[in-house]
Amino acid sequence: MSATATDRVFRTVSPIDGSVVVERPLAPDSDVDATLARAVEAQRRWREVAVAERAAICTRAIDWCVARADELGAELTSQMGRAIAHSPFELRRGFQERAKYMVGIAESALADIEVERSADFHRFIRREPLGVVLVLAPWNYPWLTSVNAVIPALMAGNAVILKMSEQTPLVAERYAEALVAAGLPDGVFQYLHIDHDQVAGLIEDDRIAFVAFTGSVAGGHAVQRAASGRFIATGLELGGKDAAYVRADAALDHAVENIVDGAFFNAGQSCCSVQRVYVDRRVYDQFVDKAVALANTYVLGDPRDPKTTIGPMVRADAAASVRGQVEEAIKSGAKSLVDPSQFGAEKTGTAYMAPRILTNVNHDMRVMRDETFGPVMTVMPVSGDEEAIRLINDSRYGLTSSVWTTDPDAALRIGDRIATGTWYMNRCDYLDPALAWTGVKDSGRGCSLSRLGIETFTRPKSFHLRIKT
Repeated sequence: MSATATDRVFRTVSPIDGSVVVERPLAPDSDVDATLARAVEAQRRWREVAVAERAAICTRAIDWCVARADELGAELTSQMGRAIAHSPFELRRGFQERAKYMVGIAESALADIEVERSADFHRFIRREPLGVVLVLAPWNYPWLTSVNAVIPALMAGNAVILKMSEQTPLVAERYAEALVAAGLPDGVFQYLHIDHDQVAGLIEDDRIAFVAFTGSVAGGHAVQRAASGRFIATGLELGGKDAAYVRADAALDHAVENIVDGAFFNAGQSCCSVQRVYVDRRVYDQFVDKAVALANTYVLGDPRDPKTTIGPMVRADAAASVRGQVEEAIKSGAKSLVDPSQFGAEKTGTAYMAPRILTNVNHDMRVMRDETFGPVMTVMPVSGDEEAIRLINDSRYGLTSSVWTTDPDAALRIGDRIATGTWYMNRCDYLDPALAWTGVKDSGRGCSLSRLGIETFTRPKSFHLRIKT
């Protein structure tokens, strides 16, 4: 394991070279209880702070992080292995874009909802904060996934306790530094390094009002089980087996460039990476040839080298699992069109895995059914829209899917029939903060981002005031 716990200490092992990059004690139960008590007390005061002041504090914290993007990006690379050429941009681009958008819309999103007013009655609905929000964030995009909950929850007047993956614990600590530097009152944001049993205990504690979880389907079920004895909501952002459909009228070079990037960026370790590609038979051979040529330009190696474009996966056993899916598919007839031997860094038993493009695949193969979470793209020819729709929907997941076409009407018509949380035309692997981020089926429930994402961290309270008696 990359992060191990021994004698109540965990160690984060870098996938780059197997070195220990972080060692931290796990919090004793007494510290967990004290953290909860501080959060409850702090939230009572924080909810009275004006939204404009909350916005000023959150903005200063965001700016603190972005100003240190190179430093924080290097830390991220050492912890989970993403190429240093990409890591700082998690903060400069996605983190900053999402956080500042959510801060910017908070005042209007949290405003009272006025109902028709008369001479006799004043009626309105107020959005009140929930209380203490527990955020459980993963390692693959630790800044991006956590900011979806941390900033909206704070802006809505909640206190936040962040539990970050043991693979990227420094992210939680940097959040705390940023928010302290920004002037956030003590106790409004805290983090905990704790184990799974302690997480379950937190969820079961009456002082936790909401749980925002990003991670695996199995993890989502565990969160839901822990919450099942209480009447609290959970936001579950889970896995995906996301699809792209390339129509015959697509701008092919644009489609190849973006789909390949959507499949292999971050070594394919993204819930919304493109894993299944369905291509109209009329352009199938061209698409495959261009995709293979592009994949062969990737540079697999030490992610600390700026020339590297694909670093190691998070752990050697994760890479072994993905290789297992690929090998199983090949034994069932799939063809692998990228030769891993030309990528010198790939070695069995390590976390370094070169990109793979598989053809001659079908939905009986695990690589087409189960989430891969690695640098593997599968490509199938289809006869047209009807077959593409059927195959895209033939999945227990429904996070995102995309169509590549020059016909917007066709994109809308097809999108209406796809069971997915987000439907793209001519783009993929991107979260627009103005739109709700959500999934269907085993990809989860609830939503983050957009105005709806702020409302997630509130409860409605109706005011019905008789003015005349």
